[in-house]
Amino acid sequence: MNRFGFVVFVVILAGLMYFLMGGSKSVVKKGATSIIPTPTPFQFQELTIPYLRNRSYLSKLGDKTFYQDGSNYKSYITSYDSDGYKVNGLLTIPEGKVPTGGWPAIVFVHGYIPPSQYVTTERYIDYVDYLARNGYVVFKIDLRGNGKSEGNPGGSYYSSDYVIDTLNAYSALQNADFINKDKIGMWGHSMAGNIVLRALAVKKTIPVAVIWAGAGYSYSDLQKYGLNDQSYHPPADVTRRQNTRSELSKKYGEIGSDSEFWKQVAPTNYLNDLKGAIELNHAVDDDVVNIGYSRDFIKLLDKTKIPHELHEYPSGGHNISGASFVPAMENTVAFFNMYLK
Repeated sequence: MNRFGFVVFVVILAGLMYFLMGGSKSVVKKGATSIIPTPTPFQFQELTIPYLRNRSYLSKLGDKTFYQDGSNYKSYITSYDSDGYKVNGLLTIPEGKVPTGGWPAIVFVHGYIPPSQYVTTERYIDYVDYLARNGYVVFKIDLRGNGKSEGNPGGSYYSSDYVIDTLNAYSALQNADFINKDKIGMWGHSMAGNIVLRALAVKKTIPVAVIWAGAGYSYSDLQKYGLNDQSYHPPADVTRRQNTRSELSKKYGEIGSDSEFWKQVAPTNYLNDLKGAIELNHAVDDDVVNIGYSRDFIKLLDKTKIPHELHEYPSGGHNISGASFVPAMENTVAFFNMYLK
């Protein structure tokens, strides 16, 4: 082959490789002998599970400021970094000798509370106390833009900000020397049902999650049941958010549609990847998040090998309070004990 023919051959080969890679960008690592294709970015890619899986979550707990004594634990105000934002949280630590390997822990993710009204040391007090009294480090995170946490409140269903905050909190606990990094579970309420399940789909090795009155698992369920949260106050950037939803709809169809994009957003499409266990708790009389969310989700879990439970309560409303609170907490602790102790 003459020199000209060789050049033509190389050009054709390069074009063929580009075609086979789907027109993707390529990265050549220093010292590498092969070209490694990287996916071509696309609009709203940050919402998808594959994108979130390819991110790094490297955070550590900040300085701890003593807050108060519990019955057999101490609580502290602390923080961690998430996307460059300082996110606050309430951290409980059991008293006594740290067990071999460290304490088991729970990332505690709150439901919707008007961000400007959120206070680190308020809400979910009895929930945190119950878990802490049973020997768990509990990290009740504020989420960005809530209370005094930096950043803007990103919302749950149409943003990945809160999922990223949750996974960075998980990383911060894994990097704490008094915590067993292999025994960290998650607890979530209401909108955090979506946050926690997406976090599980991203970090497939999370051993266990408990969800109370969760919503938005398949995304098609949001269309089916809707939400009835009278406490919701549209944020100052409501126009921008509405524009985002409008752009999503125009580009990829309605949420929960059969488009490839929404398939990559819905965490229920990644259930076969999960290694942990899931418990759902829901009151039949919940007038904010229809119990149909949990019943539909449990049917999907029935088709998998994921250990799972659904506990229904005749009363208790959206917070599973009153007479149903203690039974729900007993079920929650028993489930965590099964997989974290």
